[in-house]
Amino acid sequence: MSKASAGGFSGNRELKTRVKTARGRKPSSTRWLQRQLNDPYVALAKKEGYRSRAAYKLIELDDKFHFLKAGKIVLDLGAAPGGWTQVAAARVKSTEEKPLVVGVDILPMPSVPSAKIMQLDFMDDAAPDAIHALIPDGVDVVLSDMAPNTTGHQATDHLRIMALIEAAYPFACEVLKAGGVFIAKVFQGGAEKELLAQMQKNFASVKHAKPKASRSDSAEMYVVAIGFKGAK
Repeated sequence: MSKASAGGFSGNRELKTRVKTARGRKPSSTRWLQRQLNDPYVALAKKEGYRSRAAYKLIELDDKFHFLKAGKIVLDLGAAPGGWTQVAAARVKSTEEKPLVVGVDILPMPSVPSAKIMQLDFMDDAAPDAIHALIPDGVDVVLSDMAPNTTGHQATDHLRIMALIEAAYPFACEVLKAGGVFIAKVFQGGAEKELLAQMQKNFASVKHAKPKASRSDSAEMYVVAIGFKGAK
């Protein structure tokens, strides 16, 4: 992928596709469809073979923080439909003979040839042991693009996504090797102060980032924790 395609789009005006509200279709569905049809990242994902526009969020994060290095082992939580798994597998040079990426999601997703895919609910009590069994020697990077079903109520949605992060973070601390990286989706406001304080204690660097590929009207951003100091 060229840096030009990952870095943004020209300022030239383009004709926008307008979608009429069809009988039986909710106005919100019409707005979503119109946004998809006019989203340059959606078009680029189709052109370059990525399963979702979200692939470009990970590309931008890695271009900035350089954590997906060749040979690194990656755990991708909330992987479906597989855009992040595709990017991670390509960048760490994962192969079918030596898969370096494990994608986990409650939803079914098509296989990624150079990755291992697990369909399970990460919030299930049995999930951590099942993942441990597949990566007994630990990982270098834990990615969490997990997100709850949103309600539109900012405070409620924030609490829901924090519940996912608060489950993913301690698990990341269990499986990460020293020097490892943890990246997770959060909503506006970033990680809670208490969780952020824990990360700053356990990682050399903790920052928030909002990739350009994140829609401007979206409250999502990412916490990027680099340089895991090792399990206490």
